[in-house]
Amino acid sequence: MPKKKKKKKKSDKKSKKVTETIDLDDSSLYFNRELSWLQFNWRVLEEALDEGRHPLLERVKFLSIFASNLDEFFMIRVSGLRRQLQAGALKRPPDGMTPAEQLAAIRRQLMPALDQQVACWHKDLLPKLCAHDINVLRYDELKKKQRKLLRSYFEREIYPALTPLAFDPGHPFPHISNLSMNLAVVINDPSQGERFARLKVPALFPRLLRIPSEERAESYEHLGLTEVMSNNFVWLEEVVGANLDMLFPGLKALAAYPFRVTRDADQEIEEDEAADLLATIEESVRMRHFGSVVRLEVDNAMPARIRDILVRNLRLAPYQVYTSKGPIGMADLMELTGVDRPDLKDPPFMPAVPNALSTEENIFSVIRRHNILLYHPYDSFAPVVDFVREAATDPRVLAIKQTLYRVGPNSPVVAALMEARENGKQVAVLVELKARFDEENNIVWARSLEEAGVHVVYGLVGLKTHTKLLQVVRREGDGIRQYVHMSTGNYNDVTARIYTDIGYFTCDPELGADVSDLFNALTGYSHQEKYRKLLVAPGLMREELLERIEREIEEHKDGGDGHLVFKMNSLVDKGCIQALYRASQAGVKVDLQVRGICCLRPSVPGVSENITVTSIVGRFLEHPRIYYFHNGGEEEMLLGSADLMPRNLNRRVEQIFPVEDPHFRKVLYRDILKTHLKDNQQARRLLPDGSYEHVHPGPKDPALNSQLWMIQHRGVWNNGE
Repeated sequence: MPKKKKKKKKSDKKSKKVTETIDLDDSSLYFNRELSWLQFNWRVLEEALDEGRHPLLERVKFLSIFASNLDEFFMIRVSGLRRQLQAGALKRPPDGMTPAEQLAAIRRQLMPALDQQVACWHKDLLPKLCAHDINVLRYDELKKKQRKLLRSYFEREIYPALTPLAFDPGHPFPHISNLSMNLAVVINDPSQGERFARLKVPALFPRLLRIPSEERAESYEHLGLTEVMSNNFVWLEEVVGANLDMLFPGLKALAAYPFRVTRDADQEIEEDEAADLLATIEESVRMRHFGSVVRLEVDNAMPARIRDILVRNLRLAPYQVYTSKGPIGMADLMELTGVDRPDLKDPPFMPAVPNALSTEENIFSVIRRHNILLYHPYDSFAPVVDFVREAATDPRVLAIKQTLYRVGPNSPVVAALMEARENGKQVAVLVELKARFDEENNIVWARSLEEAGVHVVYGLVGLKTHTKLLQVVRREGDGIRQYVHMSTGNYNDVTARIYTDIGYFTCDPELGADVSDLFNALTGYSHQEKYRKLLVAPGLMREELLERIEREIEEHKDGGDGHLVFKMNSLVDKGCIQALYRASQAGVKVDLQVRGICCLRPSVPGVSENITVTSIVGRFLEHPRIYYFHNGGEEEMLLGSADLMPRNLNRRVEQIFPVEDPHFRKVLYRDILKTHLKDNQQARRLLPDGSYEHVHPGPKDPALNSQLWMIQHRGVWNNGE
């Protein structure tokens, strides 16, 4: 496409002088990473509060996600700040906040959100669930026959799994494992007075126990609760607390107060010293239960003297204690989404399959004719599984290579890889053992693949392998051809239904050669940094992205039509932020859609007036990374696995690939990027003070929910394929 030359605009000398005096290292130009994340999680909570847009059980789901996100935030981010504080870390982030300042700010910002979370549950969701015959009951609300049934179930099923642990001069304070639900039990001993015991509520049972109605309770006495089909629930810890007399015979249990601790789960692994990385990762997963405590959650009914016992023995500071009306551990509310009430959930839809893949034709023949783009979950993930399955049985296929980051249980992709090995193919798989909170799954898959004879490697020392690559080497009539699938997301058939991600099939020879070189670097020894078409981290990815931003600045000076559109999960990297500031200062229009953390401050005079930042949080988790450069009319579209964060650019193996197919380059911009940028239903706009405001339609603008539009128009990007 020839460049369209435009008249060079006259520069505003006064504005240019102001721009030159602004120091882009000024800490006021950057939001704190942790506080920005809390803003993201607040947007998740807002979805739980939004009665107008989400069905009731979807709102419960968002409340659960909000709590689950916080658990991980404390286990990883807050624990990291505490380690920095204890080590006397001197290096500050771009925003200039010390670890102590960040910890204090986190608590200040978090407390109102926690109050809102509790109010949402007790005053909004709980009554509405009851109105729809889904009852989460307190134990004292149960009737006589229901209590009798629960006591019988407790005696038969729960009681044998319980181990009360006393705390007195003869019994040391017990270990409290990470995220376990516990009861602080106060006992009256006639001879000794008040006693304290800790009782762990086992995670072997659902947190919310289904119970039948009072009228049907007797019919379940010999069946247990597994057969109960009603939508009545009671909290497991309340059932345990109501039957403590069985555990402390001859004593009187005065009260039982729920509490939970969150521990540091970010164990540091000295990979250079690990003789066996697999065994080392297994040990680090086990040690999560023993990391230092970073948060104590207690019920607000717990007396101060009992809370002080916990605080003193867990060696906590006051700011680490969070008191709540409960329930503690709201992530477990996700269990309610299993209720069979489709009228209270998002309507299902059938994902699209490109017409070319809906025939009996060999998938390799289709890819030879043209590239294929899949936008999940609007497009089915099945073609990705089918691609591996066909490769596993195709007699012409010589080898399959793949990276696996988060795979999930019962993976059809892994099953196909094992079948390929059984069929005599050369199969090499990089399983990233350090994928946080998926280590156990990945260890199981790594062992299974090895037992099937697959070549399994665990990545590069000191780096996480986050790149999403699948390569099939096939012998054909005209020689060896390499087919590749590259993606912004994981090879996980479960999350592919709830994460939005883009996958791309091609047999472009240069991309195939690049992917082959990258796999060689992952499985062997290589210091290759420059590739034909791929941008690879931790090599030259940052430099090549910065060069493109500088190119956009120069093109804008020449033609005045500079435009950058980036869609990603997080924007943290200072060098990239400064490049975007320079682009804005030069007059380039910069549209950023950042789902989560954004450390760039928009709308700062002389720095970022030309930058808009929006975020979409909705039914699906926005997960693709798309980088668009107008480039004076010679548009460039890049997709990949990398966000603009130091960890992605410095400490992970990542890939970004160009979409050179004119059709897909066009639809990626027109149908996907522009539609998301026009969203005025789910989108929020980042303001200069770090808060977000809802985007609303203008007087003449139609309402647009981008995710709903994608459902209604799914597959449109493959029209004209």
